[in-house]
Amino acid sequence: MMSGFTRNCGSAIAYGYMALCYAFIFLPVAVLVLFSFQGGDLPVPPFNGPSLRWYAAAFADSRLVDGFGNSLVVALLSSALSVVTGFLAAYGMARHEFPGKPALQAVIILPLAVSYLLVGMGLLVAASASGFRPGLWIVVIGHVVINMPLAFAICHAQLGEHQRKIELAARDLGASTIRVLLTITVPIIAPALIAAFCLCFTLSWDEFIIAFLNTRFDVTLPVVIWSLLRGGLNPVTNAAGSFIFLFSVVLIVAVEALLLRKRRS
Repeated sequence: MMSGFTRNCGSAIAYGYMALCYAFIFLPVAVLVLFSFQGGDLPVPPFNGPSLRWYAAAFADSRLVDGFGNSLVVALLSSALSVVTGFLAAYGMARHEFPGKPALQAVIILPLAVSYLLVGMGLLVAASASGFRPGLWIVVIGHVVINMPLAFAICHAQLGEHQRKIELAARDLGASTIRVLLTITVPIIAPALIAAFCLCFTLSWDEFIIAFLNTRFDVTLPVVIWSLLRGGLNPVTNAAGSFIFLFSVVLIVAVEALLLRKRRS
């Protein structure tokens, strides 16, 4: 009797703690979304709405629209490059033995421990010393630097011994290295590649410091929102943030649907 009561109390505490954690995470997002429909001039209580006034203002603001497009381009390019380079590096590490392999793997993972501020300043100094102007392409390089180690770690964890045996069988049948990669390895670890791409995309999409230091006129959306917030609270930024949240949710749902379809097939 007592053990059942203790077990029920433990479950209640665990569920309550989980509920508090989810509330702590999602309450600011809920407030952001709620006051994006504010009909007044300030995104503060009392709520006056609902109204799509600030969504219309956000889509009519050329800075936000251009920033959204720039962020999308940077995130797509940097995520694709990060996944490709991370996968190839992981494949080389998992399938080959050579002197200095642990040291090289440590060097690949090292950017995870480096501050984004240092990466951004290093890129800015290097580009200036080389005579290049700040631009989005430098931001793409910076995001590859910080995201490729994540893609490497995810892919490396999925390249197990069972894939190696299948690859060896394909090689015995005359398949080339490229054919083995494209027709066997990539399809087998496709969920890991998709997960790595989504994680890199999310981190690139939200990144501010590297983008702020290495852009001047063509800026990403976080930089645009930061410039708007310098003038104080603005309901337009709430609308822009809510749209970004919706965009992220749609992306996650689409990826989950794709992975579910792959598992069923």
